Amino acid sequence: MNHVRRVFYRERLSGVLSQSFSTSRAATASQLTVRDALNSALDEEMERDETVFLMGEEVAQYDGAYKISRGLWKKYGDKRVIDTPITESGFAGIAVGAAMGGLRPVCEFMTFNFSMQAIDHVVNSASKTFYMSAGLIHVPIVFRGPNGAAAGVGAQHSQCFASWYSQCPGLKVVSPYSSEDAKGLLKAAIRDPDPVVVLENELLYGTSFDVSDEVLSKDFVLPLGKAVVEREGQHITLVAHSRAVMLALEAATALAGEGVECEVINLRSLRPLDEETIVKSVIKTHNLVTVEQGWPQCGIGSEICARVVESPAYHYLESPVIRVTGVDVPMPYAKSLEIACIPQPHDVIKAVKKVLKIK
Repeated sequence: MNHVRRVFYRERLSGVLSQSFSTSRAATASQLTVRDALNSALDEEMERDETVFLMGEEVAQYDGAYKISRGLWKKYGDKRVIDTPITESGFAGIAVGAAMGGLRPVCEFMTFNFSMQAIDHVVNSASKTFYMSAGLIHVPIVFRGPNGAAAGVGAQHSQCFASWYSQCPGLKVVSPYSSEDAKGLLKAAIRDPDPVVVLENELLYGTSFDVSDEVLSKDFVLPLGKAVVEREGQHITLVAHSRAVMLALEAATALAGEGVECEVINLRSLRPLDEETIVKSVIKTHNLVTVEQGWPQCGIGSEICARVVESPAYHYLESPVIRVTGVDVPMPYAKSLEIACIPQPHDVIKAVKKVLKIK
């Protein structure tokens, strides 16, 4: 079974990488892929702090299943870039123990679906130890890897774990969208004294984003717990994270052609959640739609709705909040059904028009 799983991912990923893998550090001086941004963050933090090390399946000699760790094994060697057997519970436990011992492990899951094998270590060992030790033991560990729907991997490899992990006290959870997000948030996660879950998106790895010289600097770090307004608007607020930010921005561009100006918020961090930015925007626009690719029940959108209802922004709402989410079913394998289960820009546009009562 282990051999089948390894071959399946290598064959599938070779197709993905052949379409989107950039062999250069950046496409141009002002562009960076999400893959290269994550690679840069790991390299810079390992260079900065010798207690940082990476471990996971195929992260070393194979350069990572998604080539995020490309070149790191050759640069830092076996002691700091460690290939593991296919046993998430085992190497996640080792990583947590190393963090308790004063190191700063980055534990890579080939997909967060496999983190279910190690969830006891993530939730019980990593997130609760600082509290249970009366603040004596920090666990500075990063759990990272692709999360949520990808393409053609079926129900067992397509789940979004944003709401799973962001519910847990003691964990910090980030969900980057752009290359700027990916680099800045991963560097901040590695430096943090407590466990951080970094939920990446496989389909964004090969996407290039414009970046400033500041982002390319080794000193660039983003604060955890702070959202960013990607597009300003006055009629309605769209709140999203990860790849759903792209959907929100595409919908906002289309709606602008019809005279509707959407304010798009990229959450970046799910725990802590930047409630202040959301509330401020809703007070400004008086309307709200949340966008995510995960399931609707107990999702990130549900939490945002609850926070808004409990805040002063509630009294400014002119219409009920609508959540745009993945369909509430296990992900189908058939391509046509998979597309139907994942939110598309037209779903966001439809929700906005319903909130604003536009036909």
